[in-house]
Amino acid sequence: MAPKYAPSLRRLLPVLAICLEIAFILIFIFFVQYDDSYIQDETQPKKRKTVTTVYADFQDVHVMVFLGFGFLMSFLRRYGFSSTGFNLLVAALGVQWATLVNGFLFEFSDGKIRINMMSLVTANLCAASALISMGAVLGKTNPVQLLLMTLLEVTSFIFNHWFLTTFIKMDCVSSIMHHHVFGAYFGLMVSWALHRPGLRQRHEKEKSSTDMGKFSMLGTIFLWMFWPSYNSVLIEGKAEKMNAVYSTYFSLAASAVTVFAFSVLISKKGKMNMVYIHNAILAGGVAVGAAATVIPSPWIALTIGLTAGLICILGCWFMKPFLELAFDIHDTCGVHYVHGVPGILGVLIRIIIELATASNLQVAWSEAAFYLLALYITLAVSLVLGLVTVPSSSRETLTRMHVTPPSRIQQTGMK
Repeated sequence: MAPKYAPSLRRLLPVLAICLEIAFILIFIFFVQYDDSYIQDETQPKKRKTVTTVYADFQDVHVMVFLGFGFLMSFLRRYGFSSTGFNLLVAALGVQWATLVNGFLFEFSDGKIRINMMSLVTANLCAASALISMGAVLGKTNPVQLLLMTLLEVTSFIFNHWFLTTFIKMDCVSSIMHHHVFGAYFGLMVSWALHRPGLRQRHEKEKSSTDMGKFSMLGTIFLWMFWPSYNSVLIEGKAEKMNAVYSTYFSLAASAVTVFAFSVLISKKGKMNMVYIHNAILAGGVAVGAAATVIPSPWIALTIGLTAGLICILGCWFMKPFLELAFDIHDTCGVHYVHGVPGILGVLIRIIIELATASNLQVAWSEAAFYLLALYITLAVSLVLGLVTVPSSSRETLTRMHVTPPSRIQQTGMK
């Protein structure tokens, strides 16, 4: 049964969505055009080949954002199909808005934003930060909230990306890869801001089912298969790009084996817990993202995958209830230990590898300080802006969703 929204929200959603789309159309009319330099210049086959290659990578990322994340969050019995639909809504809005914000900050010249394949890839990665945050608040928010959260978060993340590349002089790839950390902790702060007294005593809708678990596992498989493209799509150097693909692949493989093994170990019945497995086997891909281009050997990637998988499966078992009991943060999909902690781990691993392989330690320590500073800035921006995304004055107005009252739960025997 889908949630029943208050009449005001049923009126507000169409108005908000249509107004936003009309605003986007007007901005696109006056400021955006296609970059057709590759089409016009037919004498450069290398450029045409580059476009074809980028399009293949774009398709992989596109499938992950719209299909992989959508099905991944469908494990909840009462929100399975809603989560898939909300994912499409958030991603479609986020890609358009990210294209505009990225364009004005990075690609604006002669009064126009010129869109190419890399613009679409970057927009998808920026929109993914909002999808990660949606995993933390799934089942506690309505579509209006998700649309507003997407606008604010995509803007915040791109601003953070612009700040890191402009003032910290961080490379574009490393800055974009912070979207795991940014999305996770932005979503956690929104979840904390939405907390209401008495919510912890009942999670009657937080249950999985076999049928919805199949869809969730399908999303996991799609993400697992295409994650090497996800980590390497923005890398330009051929050797570095292939190194990222190899490292991501081996890290994912190691995390998958680790998660299956420890899922049985921590289970009271000695069985595999597919709810844990759905998310946890992706931790290796997240952890290796920030360091994928500097990993010199396959065994390091395997070790990273094992460590990330172990952290994630233990997070499923321990971190999620701890956050709820200690800080009143309910993390529906476990983004803290799937994206947040592995994302931080990836930055620390990159620093360790560069220090271990550096010929000039003074330069290496200086770069390490910049990486840590970028991580601290990303954490601070995501936490602060995530907190102010749901102001106290509108918290109750925007969260009016159909929730079974405690008396009804007791009468019907729901637990």
